[in-house]
Amino acid sequence: MSRLYESEHEDFRKTARAFFEKEVAPYHDQWEKDGIVPREVWLKAGEAGLLCFDVPEEYGGPGIDDFRFNVVLSEEQTRAGASGVGFSVHSDIIVPYLTSLGTEEQKQRWLPGCVSGETITAIAMTEPGAGSDLQGVRTTAEDAGDHYVLNGSKTFISNGINADLVIVVARTDPEAGHQGISLLVVERDMEGFERGRNLDKIGLHAQDTAELSFTDVRVPKENLLGEEGQGFIYLMMNLPQERLIIGAQAVAACESVVEMCLEYAKTREAFNRPIGKFQHNRFLLAEMATEARAARAFLDDLLARHLDKELTAVDAAMIKWWSTELQNKLVNQGVQLHGGYGYMTEFPIAKAYLDSRISTIYGGTTEIQKEIIGRSLGL
Repeated sequence: MSRLYESEHEDFRKTARAFFEKEVAPYHDQWEKDGIVPREVWLKAGEAGLLCFDVPEEYGGPGIDDFRFNVVLSEEQTRAGASGVGFSVHSDIIVPYLTSLGTEEQKQRWLPGCVSGETITAIAMTEPGAGSDLQGVRTTAEDAGDHYVLNGSKTFISNGINADLVIVVARTDPEAGHQGISLLVVERDMEGFERGRNLDKIGLHAQDTAELSFTDVRVPKENLLGEEGQGFIYLMMNLPQERLIIGAQAVAACESVVEMCLEYAKTREAFNRPIGKFQHNRFLLAEMATEARAARAFLDDLLARHLDKELTAVDAAMIKWWSTELQNKLVNQGVQLHGGYGYMTEFPIAKAYLDSRISTIYGGTTEIQKEIIGRSLGL
């Protein structure tokens, strides 16, 4: 266990764990079949105080500027195997844009619902032809006086079906390169805003991941987030925290995989003895446990830097790359250790295997993280 956490964080961990055990775990299998999490669980999470910790009290939030609470919640969600619940995308990635960039009127209008769970958020960056290349964004927002006319399409949008507010990355000046990108907030009932398929993924089956389209959507100027033309800069500023929380989820997943494998190795017998008694398996589990411990130490170091407002883009790229690649490595070893049972979806290790694959892709692929790190080395 991390030494960064204090008694108040561990008390909160108990609250979060109880919530996932009572309100999520018993229903998650059905949600995976449905391909979506019901909105009711968002309202319950809001009532339990599990959303948007950093939102100030005047907008209905707890006003807690301590990212350890965010990490604890993500750790407990991972521990519960609750991969469909999009709380982290909402609280750790999207709502911070509203709190840091929103006008007073915008904050009063949007933040209370985000805290209560009545308002679910998403961010629409990725396009069918642009992928991770934000400068290749083709969605346009044409200035029409008191509003923008938004046209384009997005894909792979987490919370895309449930979302009530979508921060859309769009070009307000097609000739200005990255300086022509702005952030517009599209609301659920705006005419011309449509949701396409709830995408059929190999994992994260309960998480609604959608295609979104915008056809002549009239977005009021009051829904411009921050300054026009500064969207690319805003996105770059928020990416380190996004990658840190992905790293935290990956480390928690590594620890969970080790626990699954240890339990299986102690109870599964072959040739009249537990499989953990075989030297190869002992050595394998020793390596897995050590690597998970090292990942935790790395995460703690960077989380401490983030608490001190010193986390850099390179730091975040390192933890995102290292921990997610380790997550995939350990879960692959875990499936092998389980043998044929590791291929059966009723075993937690199989679900962990399916859910883990996306971790090296979203938030910027492993290759992008290595590029960031390589450039920092002067290469």
